[in-house]
Amino acid sequence: MASSFSFESLNLAQREAVSSQNGPVMLLAGAGTGKTRTVTCRIAHMLERKVPPSEILAVTFTNKAAAEMRERIASMVSSTAAEEMTVCTFHSLCVRILRSGIEKLGYKKNFSICSFSDQLGIMKQLLVRKGGKDEKIKPEKVLGEISKAKNQGTDPADLTDEFFASLAVAYQNELRAQNTVDFDDLLVLAERVLREHDDIRDLMRKRYTRVTVDEFQDTNSLQMKLLQQLVGAPYHICVVGDDDQSIYGWRGAEVANILEFERYFPNPKVIRLEENYRSTQAVLHTANSLIRHNRGRREKILKATRGGGDPVRLVAMPSDDEEAEFIAEEILAGRSAVGNTWENFAVLFRTNGQSRKLEMALRDRKIPYRMVGAQSFYDRREVRDVLAYAQLLVSPETDVPLLRVINAPSRGIGQKTTMLATDWSRTHHESVWEALCDPQFKNQLGAKGIAAIDEFITLIAGAKNRIDLKQENPADVLDGLLKEISYLEWLGNGCKTESEKQQRAEGIQSLMQSLRNHAAKGKKLQSFLDQSALAADREEDDIEKKQGVTLITLHASKGLEFPTVFLTGLEEGFLPHSRSIAEGTKDEERRLLYVGITRAQDQLTLSYCLTRQKWGEVTGCQPSSFIKELDPAYLINTSYDEILSAEPSADELDDFFGNLRDMLRE
Repeated sequence: MASSFSFESLNLAQREAVSSQNGPVMLLAGAGTGKTRTVTCRIAHMLERKVPPSEILAVTFTNKAAAEMRERIASMVSSTAAEEMTVCTFHSLCVRILRSGIEKLGYKKNFSICSFSDQLGIMKQLLVRKGGKDEKIKPEKVLGEISKAKNQGTDPADLTDEFFASLAVAYQNELRAQNTVDFDDLLVLAERVLREHDDIRDLMRKRYTRVTVDEFQDTNSLQMKLLQQLVGAPYHICVVGDDDQSIYGWRGAEVANILEFERYFPNPKVIRLEENYRSTQAVLHTANSLIRHNRGRREKILKATRGGGDPVRLVAMPSDDEEAEFIAEEILAGRSAVGNTWENFAVLFRTNGQSRKLEMALRDRKIPYRMVGAQSFYDRREVRDVLAYAQLLVSPETDVPLLRVINAPSRGIGQKTTMLATDWSRTHHESVWEALCDPQFKNQLGAKGIAAIDEFITLIAGAKNRIDLKQENPADVLDGLLKEISYLEWLGNGCKTESEKQQRAEGIQSLMQSLRNHAAKGKKLQSFLDQSALAADREEDDIEKKQGVTLITLHASKGLEFPTVFLTGLEEGFLPHSRSIAEGTKDEERRLLYVGITRAQDQLTLSYCLTRQKWGEVTGCQPSSFIKELDPAYLINTSYDEILSAEPSADELDDFFGNLRDMLRE
């Protein structure tokens, strides 16, 4: 199969990576070194060498990254070959594995995936039932501990806090009773089914003979165990990552996976991509000088392919007020340069709380900006409601979606009836749906309650039969159901403004269109629900759809690049964060600063404050200990007062008046 890339367009290290097709391969790809291009060329070369596309698996960390990789491969080979390949996230891969073998673990094949909001709903109920509500325990805290245990490969039932352990057992029993799994279970159960059942493991190893894993530094120990089960001898696995950009330790990522790769897959070929196509020499030299202080890293030095570049500025600010004002004024002045757009500027910070004063300073100057981290589409109330109804049309026995919409819109089934049904289902070891259908349960209720329940059962059962028995299009059936119950009108009545009403209506329309497109390909409703659940997992903001200066946390900035970057808050306790100093995880904070520095293409300004407002009080700040580690070769050390008092140079005045003339001409 011919492809459109040429070896001549790649540098020597990239060529070696593309040519190394067999056995374990590790690509250590530094920031801005053309990693994605190298990986896609490598996969295209596999296809050239007659590897069947259906046997190729590429695992990424986000749905967006998976879609981009598939598009790039399609542009190099053919859309047919790209479609036949499996390019997906870890969670999506686990769904595929479990659809082939979850019944071996005692689950039914038509399991559903529990969203985070559903998990919260279950945990809130358990806290009420077990008396934890009085102790003001947050459900998120319990779920976080359960998740951490699962990802570390330990049983949540063994949590050191006995109350949390009892909640973990009850939570797991609740999921099992509803034939549903949470995101962590997808990994836990997929690894277990591969480890315990040779037939499923062999099936998967035959299906995927070539495996590529992107962002390998972000994998945790459970994902590594899964890969070991999935990839057998002769270990045709290629992992791609950079230990210097491992910044998700707090989320369970194990940098040891990349540092000790040889322990898991024998005699790997290690190839370093060090030629950087993004940043100037000044930026890269500063980044290299910082990261070399980390112990036990895999040695690599980023080399600039671009000449020149402004020095990196390190600016001491009197307070965070001046820091925000200074950055806003600099952006305003920089924007006047010909060809510069607001989108060329980014302000990076360690914690979300640092953005408030920056936002105010930008607003005062009417500078448009985009905040990364808006509410996910899949967290919106109307989307969750419609997906809950869709889930009932596949499997009414799932309690969480049923309880979500049993009285949405209001149909006379109040909270008291719902609690009675939930308690009955638990006592009689059946689902809430089965309780609602049970004449003995309904005998406790009045005539109005029984009529409301019967109407609801008839509505759901009738719609389900239209899909199962009459083979009608699920999108038409769901659309008809929503119209029958006047869902949109009911939703609109609760909206405060016309724009909110319109936004919610558009959300439903967008979801229904996705379902129609899915059904048009002959795919089942359950696979659409799987896709939606997986899309909600770690959904990323599509930054390109927004306009303005980017305000973004250092963690969220990974993978992005901007011509001009302001990196704020280089103070001890902020960066490195005080928690990391206490826990001895300062190396990860150094990697975080390294990631921030390497986002800059042309210009980089680092700043720290002598005082900062925190929790409503002004506190004194110490410059970050990382500042001493930066080589001064390309660094200009200055202060807010020095910059303000400096006379503009002749060049700056020429630039200013030249830009002014150009703007007037335009």
